[in-house]
Parts: sequence; C-alpha cells; structure tokens
Amino acid sequence: MNSYTTLMFEIQKYLFYLYSLTSRGNKAYSYHNNCLLCILKICKQRVVMIIIKDIEKLNLPLLTATIGFFDGVHVGHRFLIEELKREARLRNLPSAVITFPEHPRAVLHADYQPKLLNSLAEKMAQLATTGVDYCILLPFTEALSKLSAQQFIQTILREQLQVSSLLIGYDHRFGHNRADGFEQYVSYAAACSMEVIQAAVYPTTTIHASSSEVRKLILESNIKAANELLTYSYALTGSVTEGHKVGRTIGFPTANIHQIDPHKIIPPIGVYAVQVQVEEQLHNGMLYIGNRPTLDDGEHITIEVNIFDFDQDIYNKAITVYFKEFIRGDMKLPNLTELKKQLAADLETSKQILSTHNKQ
Repeated sequence: MNSYTTLMFEIQKYLFYLYSLTSRGNKAYSYHNNCLLCILKICKQRVVMIIIKDIEKLNLPLLTATIGFFDGVHVGHRFLIEELKREARLRNLPSAVITFPEHPRAVLHADYQPKLLNSLAEKMAQLATTGVDYCILLPFTEALSKLSAQQFIQTILREQLQVSSLLIGYDHRFGHNRADGFEQYVSYAAACSMEVIQAAVYPTTTIHASSSEVRKLILESNIKAANELLTYSYALTGSVTEGHKVGRTIGFPTANIHQIDPHKIIPPIGVYAVQVQVEEQLHNGMLYIGNRPTLDDGEHITIEVNIFDFDQDIYNKAITVYFKEFIRGDMKLPNLTELKKQLAADLETSKQILSTHNKQ
C-alpha cells in the first residue's frame, strides 16, 4: 500500500471512529467541547484538521474562510483551498472550509435524491489531505436558505463563525435566491469589518474542473479522466454479502458488495480494473456491475469484485474498491465456458492496467 492510500485509509478510519464516539456522547474525544481533532502521523507526514460539528457554542479565533459544498474535493476545489491557505498566511489567521453535511437541495426538496462523488466521511477525509486548519459543518436548513446574502454574511459568517476574511469562488453565489453578487458581498462585509476576496479562476484550457463534470465523466465510464480531475481514484465502500457463488465454480470467485451510501454515483454497467482495500491491505482486482445476462439473472444489478490471489473469508466485512479504468461493457455469452474465457481475458487486461497504475 503506497503512502497516499495509507493516509486515506487512516484518515477515514479515525474519522469513523471519532464520529462513533461522539455519537455515543463520549466527551473524552471532544475538542473545545464542539470539535473533533483528527491528527495523523503517517510516513513522517502529519495531517491536522479540526472538524466542527456543533456551531451553537463556539469559541473560535478569527478565520480566513471559503464556503461551498465541495463534492468530490476535486482539482478545482484544491486550487481554491491552496489560495485560501495563502490568503490566511498573509493575514496570520487559520484557514477554514465551511461546508454542509447534506446537499442543500435535498434539504429543501424531500423527493430530491442527490448523486454524489463523496459520502460525508469521504469528503472530510479528502479535505483533511488539503492542509486546511478547520472544516466547519454548517447545517443547511430551510431557515438558513431564506437568509439574504447580507444577513448570512453578517449574522452567520461574521458574528457566529468569526470569519474575518472570506474567499469567494469566481462563480460562487449565496443568499436567498442568489440575488446578489461579488460587489454586494464586499459592501455587506465591509459594514461588519469583514473582507471579501475574489478567488482566481482555475487555469485550464481543456476540461472544466467541476463536480458536475466529474459526475458526467463517471457516468460515461471515463474513469481515467474523472480520476484526473478528482486527483485520486473514485471509490465505493460497502459490506460483502453472500451471492450465488457461480464465479467460484469457474475459477473467478467474487465478493458481492452491498453499497452503504445510497447517494453515491454508481458507474455504468461493465467491467473495471480496480484496487480493493480489505482492512489495511490493498489488493488488485476486477469489478463487475450488471445483471449477469449470461446467467439470465433477471434485471437486478449486482456489484461484485474478483480480488486477485485472495482466499480470505470477508463476508459482512467492509471493503472499498478504487476504480482505475473501464475495461468493457456487459455482454451475453452463450455458456459458462465462454464466460470463463472472457473473464480470463479481462483478468489479463486488468493486470496490465494495474501494473501501470502501481508504478505511478
């Protein structure tokens, strides 16, 4: 397992652990009564991010902050956060990312089911790798959505969250109906001794760096391009459940994955080269998403992964699959013999792809 994957595993493990402790009311792991401190030391690298979940009783220092949903924490977000950290250093202030635990539209419209790149824990883990000092989880409510930009700046950002300077994404708007723009934000902030800074545009001449673009690429099976925009491999985490065990009879046993987070985007039907995290070990594998047409298995879509050179019992255990590249679409083959031949070809293709990724 390389240092980056180790880092991500440890961050997620500690975050899940700390969240579980605080959800049970264990105050020994609180920080200033309202914060979670995630401190990791891996490969001589220290990552510190204070996660604030309860904003009602805060004793924060003055902050340089930015705000957004940050789904995916992609290259554009990271560009913004690097600028945030520079602006914070110029002012000798800590940096903070203000984000929302739930998608704002899902809060306002009960029937809306967002398709996201990250679960909340994944988003926190990715933000922790950016080197930002604080992540503030601001609950999005109907009442919050009705605040004007002026009210939001003066009562929430300045008075409650102690934001002294706010870095605004070049195309970002907030406040009721998003009625105001950057010039109005500057005026409202000045009235309460707060500064608003216009962020630089992410420099690109090719693909637009946005969460929507990453989602589009994943849904087009263009995993390689999506991962380039994300700066890491798109992942799904789920628990292993018992399947029909047909793969075992033809030499390709699979672990059937039941997805935990219902809002995560599922890549299209097909076969993918993946890496699979089982506890602290990373393995190569190939993953199938589909309804197994060769077996006439109906319309039910399954997600199952063949882990190379692996024979452990992992039923009911959580595993994470990291998508590397799309191999092929689904196909109906005449019999199991032909299916076995195709899987053998897929195995070789996956190994070639993964050998390249492992060298990077």
